[in-house]
Amino acid sequence: KKTDTPQTFRRTAMTDHHTYKKVEIVGSSTTTIEDAINNALAEASKSLDLMEWFEVTETRGHIENGKVAHFQVTLKVGFRITNS
Repeated sequence: KKTDTPQTFRRTAMTDHHTYKKVEIVGSSTTTIEDAINNALAEASKSLDLMEWFEVTETRGHIENGKVAHFQVTLKVGFRITNS
């Protein structure tokens, strides 16, 4: 069974005759980059409907006393415009 690749998903999602808008958000976490992404998407989902994809555009962190204090991840989030 053939599985969809990220390129196949992106091509399918972007060519299904809908109109999308992109917004940029930044999530943070004291534990992991993945948690920073999940935190950002969870908060964004409270005010954005029909979110369908995201792209990580930047990853950075804050250092305190020589250790990572928290991670910050910048995302572009694509959501479908209603009635499109």
